[in-house]
Amino acid sequence: MTKNLVIVESPAKAKTIEKFLSKDYSVKSSFGHIRDLPKKGLNIDVEHDFEPKYEISADKKKVVSELKKAARGSEVWLASDEDREGEAIAWHLTQALNLDPAKTKRIVFHEITKPAITAAIAHPRAVDIKLVQAQQARRVLDRLVGYELSPILWKKVRTGLSAGRVQSVAVRLIVEREREIKDFSPQSSFKITAQFHAQDEKAIPAELRDKLPDAIQTKAWLKQCATASFKVQAITKRPAKRSPSPPFTTSTLQQEASRRLGYSVRQTMTLAQRLYESGHITYMRTDSTILSRLALQAASEHITKTYGANYVSTRQYKTKNASAQEAHEAIRPTNLAKAAITGESQQQKLYQLIWQRAIASQMAHAQIEKTEVAIAISNQPEVFVAKGEVLRFDGYLRVYGTSKEDVVLPPLSEGQALQAETITAIETFSKPPARYSEASLVRKLEDLGIGRPSTYAPTISTIQSRGYIEKVDVEGREQSVRELSLQNGIVTERSTNVTTGADRNKLIPTAIADVVTDFLVKYFPSIVDYDFTARVEDDFDNIAHGEETWQKMIADFYKDFHPLIEKSEDISRQEVSQARLLGNDPQTGEPIYARYGRYGPMLQRGETEDETKKPGFAPLPANSTLDTVSLDQALVMFTLPRVVGTTKEGEEIRANIGRFGPYIQVGKTFVSIKKLDPHVITEAQARELYAEKQAKEAAKHINEFKESGIKVLNGPYGPYVTDGKKNARINKEQDPKALTEDQAKTLLKNAKRSPKRRKRSA
Repeated sequence: MTKNLVIVESPAKAKTIEKFLSKDYSVKSSFGHIRDLPKKGLNIDVEHDFEPKYEISADKKKVVSELKKAARGSEVWLASDEDREGEAIAWHLTQALNLDPAKTKRIVFHEITKPAITAAIAHPRAVDIKLVQAQQARRVLDRLVGYELSPILWKKVRTGLSAGRVQSVAVRLIVEREREIKDFSPQSSFKITAQFHAQDEKAIPAELRDKLPDAIQTKAWLKQCATASFKVQAITKRPAKRSPSPPFTTSTLQQEASRRLGYSVRQTMTLAQRLYESGHITYMRTDSTILSRLALQAASEHITKTYGANYVSTRQYKTKNASAQEAHEAIRPTNLAKAAITGESQQQKLYQLIWQRAIASQMAHAQIEKTEVAIAISNQPEVFVAKGEVLRFDGYLRVYGTSKEDVVLPPLSEGQALQAETITAIETFSKPPARYSEASLVRKLEDLGIGRPSTYAPTISTIQSRGYIEKVDVEGREQSVRELSLQNGIVTERSTNVTTGADRNKLIPTAIADVVTDFLVKYFPSIVDYDFTARVEDDFDNIAHGEETWQKMIADFYKDFHPLIEKSEDISRQEVSQARLLGNDPQTGEPIYARYGRYGPMLQRGETEDETKKPGFAPLPANSTLDTVSLDQALVMFTLPRVVGTTKEGEEIRANIGRFGPYIQVGKTFVSIKKLDPHVITEAQARELYAEKQAKEAAKHINEFKESGIKVLNGPYGPYVTDGKKNARINKEQDPKALTEDQAKTLLKNAKRSPKRRKRSA
C-alpha cells in the first residue's frame, strides 16, 4: 500500500500529476463533485440557519467506496482546483471519507508542472472553510431561487421552465437589447469622400470631417464644389504607438477565441480544461492579468533570443477586478519557450492563441507615424481630411495582431493647390445597438460584475437549452441607398440596393423569454436587478474573506424574497401570458387576443372565464409575433379548419395548422402539407398528398392477423412484427410475407420490451 494518496477531480489531471511524483504517491480522481444537494426537493432547512442536506450522488457511491479503501493507512492529499469550487470538492471529500478538514493536507497549484507540484507538496495547508462557505452560499442561494421560483413559472407560464440568479439576468439583457433594436429608428445622412491629386502625383483619398444631413443639402453642397478650388490648409505629423493587450483572463480568452477562431464559450472552456490537465497552460478560470516573476523572466529570455533585446518590454498588468479570487495568475503557457504543441487541431489553435497573447504582452509597443492633411474648400467652411499611417517598428505585432498596410501620402506642402477628380456622397444609416454574441454577452456580464469566470459557459448553455435564447444567423435586408457624384463639374444621382443587418451567431430571445422576463421584472424585480446580482457576488467575496457569515447573507436575502413567492400565487395566468387585445370579431363580437399559451405564441377568440362558451384558439400567422400581428391577420387564421373538398371515395378533406405546421386531415389520417398554405390549398393538391400518404402506408403494411391483432410491417430498419405493445425484428433469412401467426407470436414472446420513453416538456 502506498504511503500517500493524492485525490484530484479529473482523471486526465491525475494522469499528468502522477508523472511528477515518486512511487510513494498514488493519484486518484473523484470525477468532479462527489456530494451535492439531491435533485428532488429543496433539501435546505430554512428554519435552522439554511443548513443544506447533502448526499453522495448515486453515480459516485462506487468512487467514494474505492477512495475510502485507498485512503486507509495513507496520508491523504486533496489536490482539487484552487478556486472556490475546487475548495468545496476538497471539503466534501473530507466529509465523505471521514477525514478531519483541519488536519487533512490540502495542496493547490495553478499549473501542472513538476516545479509547481513539488512546491505544493512542500507547502500544504488545511481546507479553507471560508472559501467552502462562500461556495456553499452560492449553492444554497441558487437552490432557493430555483426551487421556489421555477414552480411559479410552471404554474403561471409553462411547465419545464427555470429561473436563476445569473441566467435570468442574462436572458433579460438579450431581451432588452432585442427591444432596443426593434424600437430603433435609423437616421440617414451622407458621407462625403473625394479623390484629389497634385500634378502627376498619385491620387489622395480624403473624407469630409462631418456628414451632411439630407439629399437636398448634399446636392446643393456638391454644386457649390463644382466651382470651388482646393488647397492644402495644414499638414500634421505625429508619432503614435499601439500597445499590447494583457495576457488572458477567462472572459477575454472566451471573447478572443470567439472572434479569432469562431469557438463557442463552452467549446473554449472545454479545450482550455484539456490543455490545463495536460500540463500545457496554467489554470483557466481566473480574473487575474498578473504573470509570475518566473513567467516574466522566461518571456523576456524567449523574446530576446527569438526577436532581439529591442523587442522586450517587461510589464505587469493591473487586474481590473479588485476582488478577483478565482486564481492568482493570468492564463499562460507553462513553458513560454514552447510556441506550439502536438495533438488535436483545435487544442493546438487555442494554445497558440494563448502563447501569442502571453508573449506579446511582454513585447515593445508598435511605433507608428501618423500624417493628417487638412484640405480647404474655397467657397465652403467644411474641410476634407486625408490620413496616412506608416509602421516604423512592429514591436508586439510581430507576434500578435495584424498590422495595417502602410498608407503613404505623396509629398505635399501647405498652401499647395489640389485638383478634385471626383467627390462622392453616399447615403448611410445609423445602426441600432448590436445583438449579443456569446463572447459579447460574457463581456457585458463581466462589466456589470455579474457571475464569475466559472459561471459564464454553463449560464450561456443553460439559457439556450431551456429555450429562452437561440443562436442564429441573422439575415440581412435589402435597402435602397442614394449616391450623388460630382465629376467634371456635373452632379449625377443614382440609387443602389445594399444588404444591411446580416450577422452570424447572434443570440436572439424567443417569445417565452419575453414573457418570463416581463413576469420577473414586474413581480420579482430583485432577482433580475443588475445591481443586486452584482452585489451578491460581492457578498460571496466577503464570506470568502471572513467578513460576513453565509447564514446571515442568505437570511437577509430570503426575508425579502420569500414573501414575493407567496404573493405571486394571486397572479392570474391571463395577466402573465401578456394577452394583447387585437379587437373584436366582426361576425361574433368576441374579443381576439394575441397571447402566450402552453405551446407558445397563439391567438385566442373569446374569454377564458366565459363559462357558457369555450374560447377558440389559432396559431400566429407566419412571420408575425405577439407584438406585430394585426386583427385582420388574426381573423384569417380563425377561418381554419377549412373544408378543402373530398377524396375520390367521398371522404371530407380538411386543412388546418397544428403544433407541427400545416396539415390536411381525412378521417383519422393526418398529412403534412409542408410549405403549402392551408388557406389556399386546392382539392387536387390535397388529393395528391393524401394519395402519396396512402401509398407509403400500403408499402409499410405487409400482413395482419386479425384475431390476435398482430401486424407485419416495414419499418425504417427493416420488417418487424408488433402487437401494439411490443415490437420484434424479423430475421433476414425469413420472408416477412410468408410469416405465420405462430411464428410472429414466438418472435414477440422472445423480444425484449422497449424501455419507456420519458415525456419531454413542450
